[in-house]
Amino acid sequence: MSATPSTESKSTAASAHTRPWALVASREIRVKLTDRNFLISTGITLLLVVALLGVQAFFASQDSAPEYTVAVISSEGEALVTAAEPVLDQSSEGATVTATTANDEAAGELLLSSEEADAMLTQEGGAWTLTSDGMAPGELSSAITDAVRSSALATNAEAAGTSLPALMENTELTTDDISGDDSTQELVVAIAGLVFGVLFYMASLVFGLSIANSVVEEKQSRIVEILAAVIPTRALLAGKVLGNTVLAFGQMAIFVGVALIGLSFTEYDRFLPLMREPLLWYLPFFIAGFIALASIWAAAGALASRVEDLQSTTMPLTLSLVAIFVIALNLDGKAEVIGSFVPVMSTILMPTRLLAGEAEWWEPVVALALTLAFCYVSISFGSKLYRRALMQTQGRISVRQAMKLSD
Repeated sequence: MSATPSTESKSTAASAHTRPWALVASREIRVKLTDRNFLISTGITLLLVVALLGVQAFFASQDSAPEYTVAVISSEGEALVTAAEPVLDQSSEGATVTATTANDEAAGELLLSSEEADAMLTQEGGAWTLTSDGMAPGELSSAITDAVRSSALATNAEAAGTSLPALMENTELTTDDISGDDSTQELVVAIAGLVFGVLFYMASLVFGLSIANSVVEEKQSRIVEILAAVIPTRALLAGKVLGNTVLAFGQMAIFVGVALIGLSFTEYDRFLPLMREPLLWYLPFFIAGFIALASIWAAAGALASRVEDLQSTTMPLTLSLVAIFVIALNLDGKAEVIGSFVPVMSTILMPTRLLAGEAEWWEPVVALALTLAFCYVSISFGSKLYRRALMQTQGRISVRQAMKLSD
């Protein structure tokens, strides 16, 4: 019975020896998943997303097609109400209007006052009158007016020895918009672009600061000296970056998944098929961009010797993230096209351009290749700073000072 624990411990030790970065990564994930503040903040964010989509779905359900009732006294009036329904449906999709017969005008007015009817249609001396208790709904009034006009024109055309189609020939004006603009789709694209930017910005900032804080805490407590004695500094850096990348990606995937599920219950569900390709491209851009910045965050933590120094060493990176986020959301036209090829900024702009249908198939391929190239450069630079500054505990050092040190 005692052989099993021994075997397991040997297996764990062997794994730690052959893949120390995996041990560091699993520790980073485990610590974060047991962090109460992290779990609470993630839960609150999810609740906000669900609440926002719930409110949207609620108001969408309240905006149901209107149903009108018109009191009529004659069969002619009933025919006009029936003819008005297709016209009403054109102005308000799904709207209906129903005729209810009253014996006389007094009975019709009683239906109005009891709110059993929205209007009353009566005829006197050949002229039609639409009566309501208060102002009649504009779309209902317009539909009835159109029906009365069409009926009168048909009658007059017959009296003149012609027909209504012949009388109305070439009297309609159609409109055409060659811009191809869709205000609703533009709104969805704008919101999606904002979401892409916020997700990447928050993940880079929150998890980046977590990496930097973890590094400086290990330096300040001298734990890093013990770790470095058994684990190569490259493995320490790789474990921290990969562990936090998994956490950031997982959190982002949960947020996006919940948002897409919630979106399916709103009036914007018709745009879900359009989101497939941009989201598939967003994932590799997100991972590559995050890894590129994560190693820099780790280097920023290594440059500090105390937690109090962290603000000054991470400030340039924080300001750079803010600048990228603000600039990306305000670019337009050719500037947006150029920005979608700039590493890190492309994580926000290229999926947005794909959603808007403005990017050719090769553009995200080139942009991702540029991001991966930048990722390689930033990892090389960040790991060099990290290795050279990690064991320097005399005080905060600058990038120039760290580059002069040996590994």
